Amino acid sequence: MPVSVIELFSIGIGPSSSHTVGPMRAAQRFVDDLTERGLLAEPIRVECELFGSLAATGAGHGTLDAVLLGLEGLRPETISTETKQQRLAWMALHHRIRLGGLLEIPFTTDDIVCRANIFLPEHPNAMTLRAFANTESPIAESLIVTETYFSVGGGFVVTAAGFAALSDTDADADDAGVPYRYSSARQLLDLCASSGLSIAEITLANEARQRSPDDVGKYLLEIADVMHECARRGMMTDGVLPGGLQVSRRAKAWWQRLVYEDRDRAPEFAEDWVNLVALAVNEENAAGGRVVTAPTNGAAGIVPAVLHYARRYTEAGRADPDDATIRYLLTAGAVGALIKEHASISGADVGCQGEVGSAAAMAAAGLAEVLGGTPEQVENAAEIAMEHSLGLTCDPIGGLVQIPCIERNAISAGRAINAARMALRGDGTHRVSLDQVIATMRDTGRDMHTKYKETATGGLAVHVPLNIVEC
Repeated sequence: MPVSVIELFSIGIGPSSSHTVGPMRAAQRFVDDLTERGLLAEPIRVECELFGSLAATGAGHGTLDAVLLGLEGLRPETISTETKQQRLAWMALHHRIRLGGLLEIPFTTDDIVCRANIFLPEHPNAMTLRAFANTESPIAESLIVTETYFSVGGGFVVTAAGFAALSDTDADADDAGVPYRYSSARQLLDLCASSGLSIAEITLANEARQRSPDDVGKYLLEIADVMHECARRGMMTDGVLPGGLQVSRRAKAWWQRLVYEDRDRAPEFAEDWVNLVALAVNEENAAGGRVVTAPTNGAAGIVPAVLHYARRYTEAGRADPDDATIRYLLTAGAVGALIKEHASISGADVGCQGEVGSAAAMAAAGLAEVLGGTPEQVENAAEIAMEHSLGLTCDPIGGLVQIPCIERNAISAGRAINAARMALRGDGTHRVSLDQVIATMRDTGRDMHTKYKETATGGLAVHVPLNIVEC
């Protein structure tokens, strides 16, 4: 079975799910392991190495700070912006961290070793953490715990052992109790046909294996609230984004102008509001704010922007916004889970087609559901959006998720809406299936040169002059 929708839509901090949220979770898991072994009572020294894309764009993506916060036991889904700023300021002043929030040890970003030219075979986003028992002599110190983690996109983290276990997983045991089992979009459509249920209803029934349908709906509405709050903060904040590119935040000025021009929320301004929500969310993400991985931070503005459209500009959304929101996110999540299962949602793995391409496909499917599309039309909407994102490179200037990432979210949100509307003009019959386009995206990503996969060594990242901050 594909990953749970509850796991796909998670709360984290910007600017990157794979380069910020994932490393923070990995470091936090490392500390949890030390705690479980009873080793935090011992004076220890910690080492961290970043490999591949994590090292190449780690400085711009906040990876180094994320590692420090994770080593303090802080979690991306619960940390506040204020706590993040306070802890990083304390660390910079004292050149120490509180390992697990308890044990003070010397450690700063200067102690993190970056190996941008070394790519581990499992995944380009890799990091190794080691803990040593301190003695009077560094020569005599002993390694007590070591682990290598891979941040595989969307904030998901897998260990080296976890990668090995993936190929040995007993699918039947893993899917025990799942009422509707499928591993492809084709199988999902067949289940919809035989059961008479929509993709959203199939997804809800499977999620209800672990929690009640009411709890699933409540969680998804909370996720939507976080998306809305993120957009609101983006529209209320101006200034310059961090990182050295001197990119000005535009959402606040746009919001002020739109509120004046569109006092009655007329339909002709719908596209402007969609663009605004996408920009606001991604500016907030680029500033390190609190966002929802949908399915990643770099693509976090697309699903909220199209959700805004679904709630404001569709009949079903206006009639029952909560029901429309739940059905939209269940459907979008089902598509995102299939993409993650059979290709990737990591820009470092397959380029930006795996991030904004996946998000556009998810949003298109969700909107088609809200517009009353059949399962076949929903699948077609996702396929159209993904098909026309194929080959999209991940080339952030300076390793920062600002150019071209922020505007790319707005463009992709519009593509998602267009894909949904195109699909609903047909009867769901189409020549290229979602399964085929997902496989194509996977193969395209494998063939793509490394410099176009979140390393800041190709594309716009080298054609726009900049003194790139290195790890």
